[in-house]
Amino acid sequence: MIKQPRRARRCQLSVPGSSEKMLTKAAGLTLDHVFLDLEDAVAPSAKPSARGMIVDALNDLEWKPKTLCVRINDVDTEWCHDDIIEVVTGAGARLDTIMLTKAKSAADVQFVHLLLDQLEKKLNLPNRIGIECLIEEVEGMMNVDAIAACSDRLECLIFGMGDYSASQQMQLGHVGETGGYPPDVWHYPRYKMTIACRANGIDPVDGPYANFRNPEGYTKEAERSYVLGMVGKWAIHPSQVEIAQRVFSPDPEAIASARKQKAAYTQALEEGLGAINVDGVMVDAASIRIVQNLLDRADLYGM
Repeated sequence: MIKQPRRARRCQLSVPGSSEKMLTKAAGLTLDHVFLDLEDAVAPSAKPSARGMIVDALNDLEWKPKTLCVRINDVDTEWCHDDIIEVVTGAGARLDTIMLTKAKSAADVQFVHLLLDQLEKKLNLPNRIGIECLIEEVEGMMNVDAIAACSDRLECLIFGMGDYSASQQMQLGHVGETGGYPPDVWHYPRYKMTIACRANGIDPVDGPYANFRNPEGYTKEAERSYVLGMVGKWAIHPSQVEIAQRVFSPDPEAIASARKQKAAYTQALEEGLGAINVDGVMVDAASIRIVQNLLDRADLYGM
């Protein structure tokens, strides 16, 4: 099995692939991840021409985001096959990942995997393109364990609550909001998907919050998914980028405390101690696992 590289995904910014203006603006933004969209943000009649615009943008613009991704149409559409072939043939060397929409089964992901195998071999690409996958249908959520385990190209799963709420026939307002449901209406699918990701060593990412004029609501949803172990959240507008990058970054004081605890625990082990007190907090093998998770994230983000 080939291991895909670890990538920062605190924020994934959606950019319509049919808008030259928005593509150019996105290239100049500083954030972890941007995906150029060929699916919902592009009208059916504009999808063929949008592929060419995305290829040109990938090749010609100076991109500040660390990860460059293209979101393709799902495998049940007439566009999926050509989305992959045209984008990878035209700009595969500049592409980090392909994002598959509406995956319902492991076979959907494996189709993309095999097509990438063929294209990379044919084009002699220097990099191995990863796969990101949206869980946004009830069938996909039912099969999320198999999907998470099905490909060594798979780097993350994203909970797409917009299409998911339609698939489950949920009665809500804006995409990403709770509709007044007393608990967190997204708790179960977020929790279920995050467990599947963690069991298979891939990243769980939270999906969109459509009302970008409500930063408080976006922040609350980001904080909820962060607590559950998700690594980032989508942004559908540049105003949401800073919030996501901040919420999913470890607090500097927490990083300093974690480093102190790890150093003290390492010393304690050398002295034959299994549990110690560090600034009034008990530190043992279980708590060090939590500390190490935080430190791994800090290293990934350069903190």
